[in-house]
Amino acid sequence: MSPNRKIIIDTDPGVDDVLALLLAFSASPEELEVLLISLTFGNIDVENCLRNTVTLLYHVEREIAWRREQGKDSGFDALLAHKPIVAVGAHEPLADQRMMADYFHLDGIDGLGGIHNTHPHLTPAQTWKSLFNISQNSELKEHSLENEVQDHPGRLFQPSNVPAHEEILRLLRENEKDTITIVAVGPLTNIALAAAKDPETFLRVKEVIVMGSTLGEVGNITPVAEFNTYADSFAAARVYALTSPRPNSTIPPPPPEPSGGQKSLTQPSYLAPYPDKLSRQLNLTIFPLDITHLHVIRRGQFQATIAPLLDAGSPLAEWASAFLSSTFAKVESLQEGVSGDAVGLELHDPLCIWYALSQGGTGWTVSKDEDIRIETTGQWTRGMCVVDKRNRRRRPADDVEGEIPSDTGNWLSVNSGNRVGRCVASPGPALFAPFLLERVFRV
Repeated sequence: MSPNRKIIIDTDPGVDDVLALLLAFSASPEELEVLLISLTFGNIDVENCLRNTVTLLYHVEREIAWRREQGKDSGFDALLAHKPIVAVGAHEPLADQRMMADYFHLDGIDGLGGIHNTHPHLTPAQTWKSLFNISQNSELKEHSLENEVQDHPGRLFQPSNVPAHEEILRLLRENEKDTITIVAVGPLTNIALAAAKDPETFLRVKEVIVMGSTLGEVGNITPVAEFNTYADSFAAARVYALTSPRPNSTIPPPPPEPSGGQKSLTQPSYLAPYPDKLSRQLNLTIFPLDITHLHVIRRGQFQATIAPLLDAGSPLAEWASAFLSSTFAKVESLQEGVSGDAVGLELHDPLCIWYALSQGGTGWTVSKDEDIRIETTGQWTRGMCVVDKRNRRRRPADDVEGEIPSDTGNWLSVNSGNRVGRCVASPGPALFAPFLLERVFRV
């Protein structure tokens, strides 16, 4: 068995994020150690992300108690071995107007099909609000939370008093280089803020695994863009740029000043260029829609798994059934020609956790060093992945200044461009849903 992988999960908990977290928590301590749940806006506002995270941990705690009463293993050994920190992060993108995906979720407010309204008995007392005290400058107020959450029994998490990107940097600084992997399954704002504040500390990370982008598939928020990349295209572009030997050659220029607005005298530090010399390039592996959309859980699969657990009184089964039933119904309403047990939910975010669990072992294929860049300012193409498909000769390595006509952006230079890893194959799309259901629900 390989040594365990320490991970940070940067997330905007909607439905598939919650399934990803459950899969991570169901690991053995020898597989994963979840150090931090770093919350960002995305599917919903960050306050609802916090509520969903605390609610998830509340139901996991109830499930562990129930399983023990039944004489069963807890099934959440990684979580019990190490309580993760929960930190609140970005409320909005670096430069773009915020656009959340709450249109997808029933009732459009909580990211879990309106479960907090339709099933209030499944939502814990709102002690989670004590974790969400944000000052006007969007930084957590420094005060002790210890006594404010005592009525949340036996907490399975450690509340943080500092912004999520600060916690990311602290953990990277305090652990050995190349021992922490970041799994980012929401907009990359927290990741970009950490990289901008202290790029050398950030580059101590072993790998950044990203659910985001689309290359050959259509987008899921616009015709050409995947939601996470679209939601903060500047953040995505800046993180991708750290894979380049010359990061400043591929970061986007600062956005134009708003029309009619007062011109800013200073550029925000999180949009400034990186230092000219960095110690190394970022190891980045993306999971675009091209691979994630192949991994689906069907309504019939889920219901067959959950029915006996509901009859037996499983708290986790009751909660998961409530939000997933409404999600399947919503998916069915949006699709043509698919109904009943065949309705499927694509497992975008959980796929990244599966990769982290297996540490990229047998069955995974990652295409290395692809020059993938993110469009940030196009009227119709914000968040689009751009690759150079021209059959053109590249400039030699010793030609660092030369330019070729129609090569704006140094696409044809071997010294420039991003070096992104892209997952193109998993151990098997049909294997994943049964694996996830068995791990999370112990069937």
